[in-house]
Amino acid sequence: MWNYKTPGIPDELFERTENVPITKEEVRTIQISKARLKPGQTVYDVGCGSGSISIEAGLQIESHGKVLAIDYDEKAIELTKKNAKKFNLSNITLIFGNATTKIQELEEADAIFIGGTGRDTKEIVEISQTKLKSGGRIVIGVILIETLYSVLQILENSSFELVDITQVTISKSRKTTTGTMMLARNPVTVISATKA
Repeated sequence: MWNYKTPGIPDELFERTENVPITKEEVRTIQISKARLKPGQTVYDVGCGSGSISIEAGLQIESHGKVLAIDYDEKAIELTKKNAKKFNLSNITLIFGNATTKIQELEEADAIFIGGTGRDTKEIVEISQTKLKSGGRIVIGVILIETLYSVLQILENSSFELVDITQVTISKSRKTTTGTMMLARNPVTVISATKA
């Protein structure tokens, strides 16, 4: 389905449903690069939504790696399952339930992706630092200023180092009857760090 090693699968190749979010192609590419994935690693995708991060990570860590995709929305779990099947990936395990509970039951991770739109993002980051291996990477995508502030407070007062903040503002082309226009998407802030 995606015969390239580089991330950046076009959004239109994913199965989609209304009300289940997708991390957009360009932002996803940056998030995947910030995780610095290697074959054979264990990765969490917390708040997996459509599964786009899970799919990209699953390709990067190859068949002997493992993605643990967590979401409290049954529609998101079903959609991630469809996308894993579509991209012929068998290294993605789907976990339905509240991330603050489920993460505590999981094995340690080499990398953790967190979608930062929920009210419990701060708590998820706090729990994640106990499940991340030393030298492991955490990557958090946020759209709310309040979430950004609370996540940065946690990272400052925890065992993380090399904290990087990148704000991404993407515009995509769209054909009109008279030419091509650029449509702006909402800015996303990508926070990444390494566990000391």
